[in-house]
Formats: sequence, C-alpha cells, structure tokens
Amino acid sequence: MEERDRLKLRYEIARKTIHLASLSIPLIYSLISRELALLILIPLFTGFFVVDVLKNFIAPVASWYHKTFDAMLRSHELKSESLHLNGATYMMMAALLLVLFFPKLIAITAFTIVAVSDTVAAVIGKSFGKHQFGEKSIEGSLAFFVSAVLLVALFPRLNIFIGIIMAAAATLTEAYCGRIGKFKIDDNLSIPLVSAAAGMLCYRLFMPEQIPLLSICR
Repeated sequence: MEERDRLKLRYEIARKTIHLASLSIPLIYSLISRELALLILIPLFTGFFVVDVLKNFIAPVASWYHKTFDAMLRSHELKSESLHLNGATYMMMAALLLVLFFPKLIAITAFTIVAVSDTVAAVIGKSFGKHQFGEKSIEGSLAFFVSAVLLVALFPRLNIFIGIIMAAAATLTEAYCGRIGKFKIDDNLSIPLVSAAAGMLCYRLFMPEQIPLLSICR
C-alpha cells in the first residue's frame, strides 16, 4: 500500500470511528420513549444543520469549521461553490426521520446497519478492495452485506428473513450512490431510510399482524 493510500485509510478510519460513535443513538433510543428521543434529536439535528449551513455564508464559522474538520471531510464536502451538508448532519437527519416515521425496532436496526456496516465496508474496501465497480469494490460491498446480516441476527424480535432483506437493501443502496440531477444523495441518509422502508414494506405485505410488536425492541 502506497503512502498516499495509507494516509487516506488513516483518515477514513478516523471518519468511521466518529461514525461508530453514532451507535449511541440507537442504544439510547432502545432505552427511552419515542417522545423523549424526538426531544433530544430535534435540537441536535437543528444545531448540526445550522452550523453546516452557516459555514457556507459566514467567514468566521467557515474558518473554524474547516480548521477543525477538514482532515475528516470527503472531497465533495470541501467544495465551497455550492451549498452542501456534511455526513454528520445527514446522519442526524436520518436518525430524526427514522424515529419520526418508523417503529422503534425498524429504526434502531436500520441505523445500526449504517453505523457499523458502512464502516466495515469502507475499511475492508480501502484495505483489500481489488475488484472495483464505480466508486465501490466487490470486497467492500460483500463486507457490508455480511456484517449487516450478522447485525440483524442480533435483534431476536426482528423476523430474520425481513432482516436479511433490510441488509440487502442497505448493501445495494451503499453500492450504487443515487443522484437527483447533479445532487448526490448522501448514503448516511439513503442507506438507513431505504433499509427501513424495505423492512416496513415486507412487514405490511407478509406479516402485518406483527407490526405492533415492532415498537418494542427489548
């Protein structure tokens, strides 16, 4: 591995360490009510969002922001010619939307997948990825899927077959980054939302009587 690649891997590991720290969100949510989770997440997301927007318009905020976080930002997050948000803000947005629109167990599972499996895929892909497709590698995507399946198996109240479908949906979303025109959809947002939507669709189609139980995750 060349020195430049080692440096990129080190920065990616630093990014994903922070990514893993977001596991505190589903962990805490598993212990508290939906209402209390929203009381916490709404101001948190608002804070992240406001700082992220202000950095595009206010020089002192931009200076502090880039001095603090530039080493961990991706290239598209460093661009200044257009308004953009960073991955952490999208993570907070995803957490808020999951709590708002999905049962607790589905929300916790989907968010855990993006926090853990996206990290595993990035590290494996950058370290061992040899077979590229687009911006991803087969090795990274396989690592994502295997880790996601192992994760869903940790939730005994979640139907394992639906859990595997959620893992597959998340893997495909991570592998094929979507765009709306020129706007690239951040996978910190798309992965958990697509995964959660796939899980809920399966429950509504095949096991609607189990949906009330999804509000209980312990």
